Amino acid sequence: MKLYSYYRSSSAWRVRTVLEWKGLSYEYQAVNLAPGVSEQRAPEFAAVNPLQQVPTLEWADGERPIRLTQSVAIAEYLEETHPTPPLLPRAAVARARVRQVVELVTSGIQPLQNTATLAAVARLTTADGVREWAEGAIARGLAALETFAVAFGGLYTVGDDVTLADVFLVPQLYNARRFAVPLAPYPKLVEIDARASALPAFARAHPDRQIDSPGNATAR
Repeated sequence: MKLYSYYRSSSAWRVRTVLEWKGLSYEYQAVNLAPGVSEQRAPEFAAVNPLQQVPTLEWADGERPIRLTQSVAIAEYLEETHPTPPLLPRAAVARARVRQVVELVTSGIQPLQNTATLAAVARLTTADGVREWAEGAIARGLAALETFAVAFGGLYTVGDDVTLADVFLVPQLYNARRFAVPLAPYPKLVEIDARASALPAFARAHPDRQIDSPGNATAR
């Protein structure tokens, strides 16, 4: 399998974590999303993913390449095809709660603070306004996640087992720190983030460990 990724993309980070958790080997294909480089805009990558985003997971079915995009779709595909070790609980309510966290991150927080959105906001406001927008979006989402984790979390976001909820939470906490969002109001999330981030699969998926991370070209 080949994963088109960018070291600091939280969406790609989620997929890396699932691949590492499942013990699946993959080739890392770096796509530099940095402003001024924007390799995702190249025609060659547009042929791989017409939306020109990472992640994209690619593998061969005979001579025909199969490609999946969107982190949730990829994560659920990998969970269904490689169910051990699991990232979704067996109980229906617990599975729904994991998916609730996944959607809260992917729909309610990350899109409001990603590069494309902030670039659009920047055309309408000042640099301070851009940061205020991002901080507000993250803080609102984290407040909801903290309430959820206090109610339903244990050692991890949903109960005491690692799930996709943790896969999606960890990159979002990283983004919060990038934007200097105060995390003191979210002690349960900070606790879960530290515990999950210490797991080997999560550590291997961290941006600093990727081959396109600045100063770490020999990470893999």
